[in-house]
This record gives sequence, C-alpha cells and structure tokens, in this order.
Amino acid sequence: MGGFFGCAKHSEAISDVFFGTDYHSHLGTRCGGIAAYNTEVGLQRQIHSIANSPFRTKFENIFEEVSGNSAIGCISDSDPQPLLIRSNLGTYAICTVAMINNSDELLAEVMSNSGHINAMTGGAVNSTELIAAIINTKSSFSEGIKYAQSRIDGSATILILTDSGKIIAARDRLGRLPVELGVCEDGYCVAFEDFAYKKLGYSDLRELGPGEIVEITADGVTVLAEPGREMKICAFLWSYYGYPTSDYENVNVECMRCRNGSIMAKREVAEGKTEGIDYVCGVPDSGTPHAIGYANESHIPFARPFIKYTPTWPRSFTTPSQVNRAKVAKMKLIPVSELITGKNLLFVDDSIVRGTQLRETVEFLYSNGAASVHMRSACPPIMYGCKYLHFSPSRSDDELIARRIIFELEGEEGINHIDEYSDGSTERGKALRETLCKKLNFASLDFQTLDGIVESIGIPRENLCTYCWNGRG
Repeated sequence: MGGFFGCAKHSEAISDVFFGTDYHSHLGTRCGGIAAYNTEVGLQRQIHSIANSPFRTKFENIFEEVSGNSAIGCISDSDPQPLLIRSNLGTYAICTVAMINNSDELLAEVMSNSGHINAMTGGAVNSTELIAAIINTKSSFSEGIKYAQSRIDGSATILILTDSGKIIAARDRLGRLPVELGVCEDGYCVAFEDFAYKKLGYSDLRELGPGEIVEITADGVTVLAEPGREMKICAFLWSYYGYPTSDYENVNVECMRCRNGSIMAKREVAEGKTEGIDYVCGVPDSGTPHAIGYANESHIPFARPFIKYTPTWPRSFTTPSQVNRAKVAKMKLIPVSELITGKNLLFVDDSIVRGTQLRETVEFLYSNGAASVHMRSACPPIMYGCKYLHFSPSRSDDELIARRIIFELEGEEGINHIDEYSDGSTERGKALRETLCKKLNFASLDFQTLDGIVESIGIPRENLCTYCWNGRG
C-alpha cells in the first residue's frame, strides 16, 4: 500500500518529515522518498529502496543533503516517488497512494494529447507519473486532481509540494484511505497516521472528507475542493494495515481489534466452541489485540506460546532461495515450551490470505508438542484481491486460499456461491472450513462474520469498503 507525511512550517521542516514518514513504515516495504522546498535552492528530492532496510537507515544523512521549511515524504509499495514534475502548473513534487486498473486507457488518453511519459524497465509506467500527466491537462491543481480522480478506475490519494513551498493534499474521491491534518505553533502537517504527528508535537486539526483537496502553508489550511458525501473507507485498515495507535474516522485501531475479538468470542462461547481450550493466543503482531479481546470475553487465559525474534528479523525479509526463505521463517519463531506442550491452543489471526505462513506456524506448534491448534480469522474469508489499495495487487483471485478451495470443491460453479462459502452456517461454508482444516492442519477453523467486523468498527456499512470479502466496494 503506502503512506505519506508532509508539513509546512516557519522553521526547518526536514526533521518532522523524516520522523513522520518513518512512522508510516508499516504501510510499505519497497521504497521511500523525501522532497523539500528551499527558497534558495528550490525543490530537492531523495529516493531510496527500503526493500531490506528500514526507512530511517537509508535517510539518516537527509539533514545534510536536503533543507527547507516545507517538505513531503512517502513510503511506497509500488513505484519510486516522490517525482519531480515540470509542467504548465509549474515545477512540483508529487507522491501518491494509488491503484489504477485502467492505466492503459489513461495512458492512451495522455498520448493522444501529444503527451509523453517516461518508461521504466520493460516499458512499464510509473503510476504517479501517469497521475501527474493527467493533472497537468487542467489549468489548476484542484481541477487536475479532481479530473484525475474521476478518470481513475481504482483510487488515488495525492500529496503535492509546489515550487512556492505550498503543500496540496487530496483524499481519494471515495475516502478509501484516511488523510489527517495536524497543527502546532509553528505550522501545519498532513499524514495518514495521526500518531505520527502527535509524537512530533502537533495536535489534531481535522480529517479530510472524501475527495476533499486542501492547500497547506505554515500559516494555515485552505480548502480548494469541498468533500463529497459518499465514503468507502477500507475496513481492512482496522483489521490489519492500520497501526494500533491510529484513529480513522475517530475509531481507534487497537480498540476496534479488541472489540472484534470480543464479538467473535461471545458468539463462539454461546455455540460451545471454546470448551477444552487452554490458552487463547494471537498470531503476532496484528492478530494479538483480536486475541486479547477474545480471551477477555471468553475468560480463557491469554498466552504467547511463541515469540518472534525481532532484533534480527524486525521486518519481512525475502531471500532468492526457497530453502533459505523457509529457514528465515523458522528462525523467527522462538517457542515457549511450557505454554505449548500438551496444550489445546486457540489462535486468532487478523486474516487468512494464502495460508502458507499459517501452515508453517501450525507445523511449528505441533512439532513443539501442542495437543491441538484451533484457528480463528478476525475477518471473513478473503475472496477477492483488492483492486483499490494494493492490498493484494500481485495476487490473482485464484491465489487466495479460499478461492482455491472453492474451485477444488465445485469448480467454476462455486464462484456463483461465494456468499454461501463465506457463511459458516451453510453446507458450502462448512465444506470450506473443513477442507481448510485438513490442508492447514487446524483442529478447527472459523471466521469473523461481516456483520461482526462492521459492528466492531462502528461505522455504517454503507461507508465501508468490504470488497475483499464480498466483492462490493
């Protein structure tokens, strides 16, 4: 996915942008960048790969290389950014968190207007550059952003730093991601994660509405485009992507996850599904608060039967060799034998996507003496690869384990009954769960319902995007 942070101050802004952007590192692992405006130098930019190193280690020299009273930074899971663009709107830096499903169509439109776009290796196009090219077809940033968002099939949340030091922030047309504004005595900032600016001494100003566009300077925030009425913020933000200390639409992530686990447990206790369980456990890290809520409601002790060794393996790490990848996964997990041997364990995970890591985790637990391992997913079965937020852009629907099971059970006909497979009370839903148990070696398996996850968020369902679960975005 990705995230960004920007600020405009009366004093130096680089320090705030460095730390504020770093606080978005959980949202992406591919590349990071910072752009700044200095009245003497103009726009400056630094981009680095963060594939195997944290953002802060790649930008630790940024204070000597870049300066300015306004700056933007981004974490990206897609293409390198921010980009520096020179156009009829002036020179500016731009970063986006976007998913464009009709890029060929939009590229053809740009080309037909005698435009051109730099190609990357293999002829691919940087999606941020494509968005900039569309913005440049209009006579103002606000007009161009609104036009680009209206033409994009997908989503586009945009942050721009102009050659006069102004910052322009635009929330996606349907508000699929949050954009938060902060204020301090010295200026203003914009971020995805509100805790990022609070740690830097800013306080909440407000959250942008869907499609709202604002201009930010050290002296204030000016609305360039009013927010729309329709919102479809991603429900999966609370389940998985969001950082525990973040609030979206005034709903805290950690509190939502605890409520979610509690709602699951209340249902399962009533159905007698918790009998004989010794410990409730979370699959770290995002599964843990769901499990705490489950344990509190069920009155079954919460435990951590294994710990991730984060000093050596603090983030995802991919080696070229499958053998070494398996070894890395194994080396991360350190068992606590007293909490495993002979115990009936119920684990709660944030979601079940492909199932590969869960199967390895369960095998690890059994090899360390677990009597049984039961699994609960804190959200419904994931049936669709996200087409809005790069949650699963590299995975076709067929790579999702729930879809693969459906195809194994019923072939193409099963796709017509996805709602039944999602519902654990139907025959198809029971068959999905039984088959997954056999494949992944679970003693039992169930999923949170869509009603349960909506209840735990507390926002009207019509304002939430639930596409990955039911295909309705």
